[in-house]
Amino acid sequence: MKIYTRGGDDGTTGLYFGGRAAKSSHQIEVNGAVDEAQAALGWARSLSEPDGRLNELLVSLERDLWVLMAEVATMPENRHKLIAEKSLVTPAMVTRLEREIDELSAATPMPREFVVPGENRVSAALDVARTVVRRAERTAVGYQLADSHVVAYLNRLSDLVWTMARWAEGPSHRTARSQ
Repeated sequence: MKIYTRGGDDGTTGLYFGGRAAKSSHQIEVNGAVDEAQAALGWARSLSEPDGRLNELLVSLERDLWVLMAEVATMPENRHKLIAEKSLVTPAMVTRLEREIDELSAATPMPREFVVPGENRVSAALDVARTVVRRAERTAVGYQLADSHVVAYLNRLSDLVWTMARWAEGPSHRTARSQ
């Protein structure tokens, strides 16, 4: 199978369930920003322990972003074809992020001042990923879809990634903060 199709040579890209959009459209800008966020999460994952909780959580988040991108890449007239948690972001997906935030926050003293990123490679990569997710969220706000949870998901995701970065700073840093 060839990786190139030449279909985008005219400045358009194919959408989920058919149709095409200009590569410069806001819709595709949102998906481009989310694609960058997914890659940033993957970079953070590459620095984490292969069998650890952080790795498992990051894989789950990267897969969620596929769902989100499918929803964004669907023309309004095809939204009825979207499937919850397969190609449509649901309130349950947002709630799942909130549960993860609560669990990690309970295990990690949260700073009461601004954080200087770079405590270690994993937390630094997560802080970079958080900023990329925040940019994706800002981009998505301008492309509001009717009855969509895309913006809420991205908002909660950035909070979770910030919390993950604090958690990844490690037990010695957690202890030092709590003193």
